[in-house]
Amino acid sequence: MDPILLGKGITDDVAVTLLPKLGNRHGLVAGATGTGKTVTLMTLAEGFSRLGVPVFLADVKGDVSGLAVPGTGAENLLARAAEIGVTDYAPAASPTIFWDLYGKLGHPVRTTVSEMGPTLLARILELNDTQSGVLDIVFKLADDRGLLLLDMDDLRALLGLVAEERKDISTEYGLVSAQSIAAIQRSVLRLAQDGGENFFGEPALELADIMRVNHDGRGMIGILAADQLVLKPKLYSTFLLWLLSELFEQLPEVGDLDKPKLVFIFDEAHLLFDDAPASLVQRIEQVVRLIRSKGVGVYFCSQFPDDVPGNILGQLGNRVQHALRAFTPRDQKAVKTAAETFVPNPKLDVAKVLSQLGTGEALVSTLQDKGVPMPVQQTMIAPPRCRMGPITEAERAQVRAGSPVGSRYDTAINRESAAELLAQRTQKTAEQAQAPAARSREQDEAQEGGFGQAIKDAIFGTKRRQGMIETMAKQTTRTVGTKLGNQIVRGLLGGIFGGKR
Repeated sequence: MDPILLGKGITDDVAVTLLPKLGNRHGLVAGATGTGKTVTLMTLAEGFSRLGVPVFLADVKGDVSGLAVPGTGAENLLARAAEIGVTDYAPAASPTIFWDLYGKLGHPVRTTVSEMGPTLLARILELNDTQSGVLDIVFKLADDRGLLLLDMDDLRALLGLVAEERKDISTEYGLVSAQSIAAIQRSVLRLAQDGGENFFGEPALELADIMRVNHDGRGMIGILAADQLVLKPKLYSTFLLWLLSELFEQLPEVGDLDKPKLVFIFDEAHLLFDDAPASLVQRIEQVVRLIRSKGVGVYFCSQFPDDVPGNILGQLGNRVQHALRAFTPRDQKAVKTAAETFVPNPKLDVAKVLSQLGTGEALVSTLQDKGVPMPVQQTMIAPPRCRMGPITEAERAQVRAGSPVGSRYDTAINRESAAELLAQRTQKTAEQAQAPAARSREQDEAQEGGFGQAIKDAIFGTKRRQGMIETMAKQTTRTVGTKLGNQIVRGLLGGIFGGKR
């Protein structure tokens, strides 16, 4: 299988390539603003797509959307391609699917509250350790009582239930304070105001839809519109982390393949680790270390290499380092750190060259045969074949009209879950309270029987309405938070694992 051509070595006049079979060994694209990181990401994405490898990446500035349309074929690009040795260079589009948490610039992306799990949800809500512990109890209560947590309404309803039964729940599960519940409720309100309401619900994203190959055998490139999302850094980074954890939990072990099953790109990677507790960083490290055996390559993109913690940085075998400007002590330290991470090349003073690289140039070191990193090369990066800039609204609409997932995600579904079941219980309780105080024991028993029948109908269904069991049986791939069937098991980052699929 042909390697991906990244560019041409300036010093040694050699082709600088990335071997597909080592694409799952992860990578890093770093450099100061305006030095060409986005263009490098587009070249990488195109290369993997041509090999039949699906790619998923975020479009933070809007430029990445250009992958969906052909480039201009400008003379300077043709000349650069010829100089690098790209003999078949011609403007071309890549097969693309647009996604958007807000549902405006692409298909809506949703997951359920239960699938997100308490660990990542606590990060989005910016809870402290005590509040995170209470959220763990909320999820455990939902699992034990067979209550589906699908959307924000369900979470709010369950928080209300915990507040109502706080003393009994504290006795059984651990101390739950009114102050902690109130703090979580305020955080949920803020998240809803920031657009999180759109993210939680159904139909939830199927991983198969970001791992598609088109009819020509090219990998589909999933582009997440993130120009607005990145303004909510916790929501942005936690969504990408959730998606990575879902891939880790769901995909089978495959070992080393001829090419990755998926390449996953984290842009603005520093947001993933800013203010992250040590326990979460440790779990991210575990996921990154183990997910390569499931055929997934993870590529981080950020300004400085030390934006990525050292234990994770050490796992990134394919490096592309664009220019770093040593204006401040932080910049000087970053230059030194970047220089020390490369395999030395006696022809290069890496630290000096790093601050002198031009736009479209980079220091590159990739893994070669047997996983040995090549000596660092000062490289002229190959131009992508797509447009290097954003697409128009009309072009985006045309791409969306031909989307292989159609309108599957465009309309939200609100099926019966925790909010509805708890509302029914409250209504029944109110009706009982209004009944005559002097009714007979037979009337009481009849009332209780009616209530029991209502619960039975809710669970098993009636002739006119399907029950919870039937609903969940029809969606066995998404059986969320219930003990009606299998025991609930949560994965490394707190999402549902084991019994749900």
